[in-house]
Amino acid sequence: MTFLQKLHQVTAPTGLGLCVGLDPDPNRLPSDFRPGLDGVSRFLHKVITASAPYAAAYKVNTAFYEAWGTDGWALLEDIARALPDNSIRIADAKRGDIGNTAVRYAKAFLERLPFDAITLNPYMGGDTLQPFLENPEKGGYVLALTTNPGSKDLQHFSDGEKTLYQHVLGMIPSWAPHENLGAVVGATHPQELIAIRDEFPNVPLLIPGIGAQGGDADVVASIAGGENRGPLLVNASRGILYPQSDLNFPENIVQACKDFRRSLKIDL
Repeated sequence: MTFLQKLHQVTAPTGLGLCVGLDPDPNRLPSDFRPGLDGVSRFLHKVITASAPYAAAYKVNTAFYEAWGTDGWALLEDIARALPDNSIRIADAKRGDIGNTAVRYAKAFLERLPFDAITLNPYMGGDTLQPFLENPEKGGYVLALTTNPGSKDLQHFSDGEKTLYQHVLGMIPSWAPHENLGAVVGATHPQELIAIRDEFPNVPLLIPGIGAQGGDADVVASIAGGENRGPLLVNASRGILYPQSDLNFPENIVQACKDFRRSLKIDL
């Protein structure tokens, strides 16, 4: 199965799926878990079990594991292998480099580890992305319009005809002949998100920014679906891992997943 086929499968029938971000903060674990790697590991495994019926995808931000050194990398491998096979498993590593360096990054995340996709930084050009896209069963998401305030410093730069993020989106078909490359576009830019969907309807999007960052779920839901349109994965990290709820863990995780799916009109 190609990456695009699997992406369509996990987001059927609406073309929209919930992506659970696994960005563990040891200082925010439930009281039953100690704020060390053992506690983080136990917590994440229980989150995966609780969220699996509701998640189309998981996004594992590698920084939260790499910060622990070699033990953290071992946990990253363990969590990657614990993710459901029938979900899209994304390494949020934001890689992109020249020649053999990119080849080794691709081997690390898409061969040694069982990730289906990786986030990519396109700043150095299309050749730096190719090692991640050679296998049609694997995919990537290039940074296009991110949620951070500094995104305006470069991503909104315009030559008078189009912005840099529009240029990146326009290059995706030529960069990915296997149709296995999407783009990261934040829900914190609602008007731009609507325009991007109209201008680049076939590009799969990974959409962070709902929940803790204040993105508009109604806007995201409004651009989902449509024949031959690229599937959308909507990421929620803190809003699912640490929900404001009267329920105890892990029931609060289940409820948070249900709430996000309802807000996105996946479940009506």
